[in-house]
Parts: sequence; C-alpha cells; structure tokens
Amino acid sequence: MRLVDRPRLICLIIAAAASLLFALHLDRPGKPVFDEVHYVPAARAMLALDHPANTEHPPLAKELIAVGLGVFGDNPIGWRAMPLLAGAATVAAGFAFLILLFGSVRTALFGALFVAINQTVFVQARVAMLDGFLGAFVIAGLAATIWAARAPTGARAARAALAGLLLGAGVAVKWAAAPYVALACLAILASGRQRPVAGLSAAIVLGLVAVAAYFATFVPTFFYTHDPVVPSDLLALQQRMYAAQTQVLQAHPYQSDWWSWPLMLRPIWYFYELDAGVQRGVLLIGNPAIMWGGLVAILACLWARGRHAIIGGLWVFSILIWAAIPKSLGFYYYYHLSGIFAALACAAGLSLLPPRLRWIEPAFAALAVALFLYFYPIISGGALSDPQDFNRWMWSDSWR
Repeated sequence: MRLVDRPRLICLIIAAAASLLFALHLDRPGKPVFDEVHYVPAARAMLALDHPANTEHPPLAKELIAVGLGVFGDNPIGWRAMPLLAGAATVAAGFAFLILLFGSVRTALFGALFVAINQTVFVQARVAMLDGFLGAFVIAGLAATIWAARAPTGARAARAALAGLLLGAGVAVKWAAAPYVALACLAILASGRQRPVAGLSAAIVLGLVAVAAYFATFVPTFFYTHDPVVPSDLLALQQRMYAAQTQVLQAHPYQSDWWSWPLMLRPIWYFYELDAGVQRGVLLIGNPAIMWGGLVAILACLWARGRHAIIGGLWVFSILIWAAIPKSLGFYYYYHLSGIFAALACAAGLSLLPPRLRWIEPAFAALAVALFLYFYPIISGGALSDPQDFNRWMWSDSWR
C-alpha cells in the first residue's frame, strides 16, 4: 500500500516532523518569556498541589505544563515540553481536519505545512502559555466533529463523545473555546437531518461530555494543601473567574483591537534582552504570506461555498467571538485560533485553482517557507548581533 493511501501514518509522520521543528533550541531563551512569568509559577503550584494560582483561567493548561515540569524538571525544557507537544498536535489536527473535509492528501499536506510555518503556532509551541493548548484541543475537536457528523448512526454518539472530550478540554484551557462546543453541537444536529433523533442524541452526548471533561479538570484543585477548592463551591468559582476575566485592566503597550489582528498591525515582543550574554528576541508575528494571503483565501472559500465555506465560516466565527467577548484589553495572541483557520484556508483556497494553475500551490508554499526562514532568528530566540539588530525585520513602526 502506498504512503498516500495511509493518512493515519502520514498524520503521525507530520506530528513527528513538527515536533522536531519546534524542539530545535527549545531551551532558548533560558529565561521566562512573556506570560511564562504567570503560568510557570502556577504550574509549579499545581505540581506541588500547594495553593491556587492564576485562578482567572481554568486549570488544564497549568496541569499540563506541570506534567512537563515533573518529567523534565523546572527548567526551560520542562516549561515548554508540553506546549511543544500541543503545537505538534495542532499541526497534525490541521491535517486531519482537511483530509476529513476534502479527502485530499495533497490539500491536507499543504494545510499542515502552512499551520506549522505560520509562526504564531511555532512561537506558542515554544512558550509555556495557554493558547498553544487551546489551538490543539479546538482544532482536534473540530476534526472529531466532522468525523462524527459523517459516522454511521451506530458510531455517531461515540465519535461525538470524542469531540466533546477534546472541546471540553479546550474550554478547560481557556473559556474562548466554549463557543466551539455550541457550534459543534449545531453541526452534529445539522448532519442528522435524515435521522433527527440520532443527531439530537449525538449532540447531547457531545455537550454533556464537554461539560464533564471541563469540570473533571478541577479535581486536582480539591487537594491543594492551602485553600483547596471545595466541590460544592465549583459554580461560585466560575462566577469569580468570570469577574476576573472581565475586569477593567490598565492600558498595556501591546494591547490591540480585534479588527487589527488580521492585518497584523501590532505583533508582540515576547522577549528582547540579553540571555546568556547574547542578545535574543522572540516576536509573536504571523507569516505574512499566510496571514495576509489567508484573507484572500478566506474570501475565495466563502465564495466557493460548500465544504470550502466551512473553513471561511470558522475564521469569521473566530473573529466574531472576540468582537463579542467583554474583555477590556485585547492582544494579538488572541488571534491564534483565527490564524490557524487562515492557514487551513490557504490550502483550501489553493485547491480551488484549475489544473493549469496548480503550480501556484508549491510556489506559494515556497514563498511561505522563505518568509519563515527570514523571520526565524526573531521567532526562535536566535542570537542577534546587537540591541538594534531587530530593525532588520521591522516592516512597520507598529511592529517595534
């Protein structure tokens, strides 16, 4: 059997390749990067089951980072090992999503490549923050939703449970995943038009499993040495979390509005200082070919309708979530999921080209790879020549 006829094996190979890409010099910078100053201490507290920390977000991401600390130690590798796996899972999930949607290994391979080199996934896979886990669980959960929607009646509920488990885990990382649970339930209902009872039961299973998965992640917090969570207080805890997440915060130099994220107007310097005697920088910025080209691809997908419109619609949905969420400040890393949809849309949009123009696919991929290599020194924490070296990559004053 040819490799192209074994998509599951290809998916595993893709995950392994992405892991190698993300793992190179994972220990640089050797200091906490951006919000690692919040989440690494929270993971330490979780590993020790000592006390509540970073309680404005659910606990799953901190629990997963704590696993890395427990396996690899309290060092940069330990901080970032589990985010790395989440990044690799995101790339593999992007492949699975596209092959389930289109049945084309070629399109799915291009999509996986674009997700891996879209730079925001690369950076988040090398930083102990929440959004890398969010992307992995949501994209995998949406792929499982497609798998469930196409299942025979007898298998639909089991596959819907898998989708619910993954999406519920996403919510347990960050509440921004909650709308995707509702969307997945609606998708399962819509797929069951011929058998409405089966569709309804599968949607209910998905929703219930998601809720159960979410609350199950709080179990370790019951065993803190100091201030443990009381099970009967779980609902009140959710209210306190909501209040913490919607409080009015003071202005931040890297804040930006949701409408500016697709244009990449305000990327974020996660790190720019001396590290081990060397100037290093980590800039959270998307791949211009994929982020900006993705906007054209999204329009093409929406125009094409059908299966292509699903990807374009997911991007629109992901943006509208942030337009509606009552947060006082926004940041470019909130665009993480939308950027993944833009990368998938690039592959889907290119698949619409007629045969005589299919050469554009590898040409676009080559451009995206070239830009990834161009930005690599300032997304990977590479050694720079001097404190002003960052100017070589600054296409706009707003990037500084």
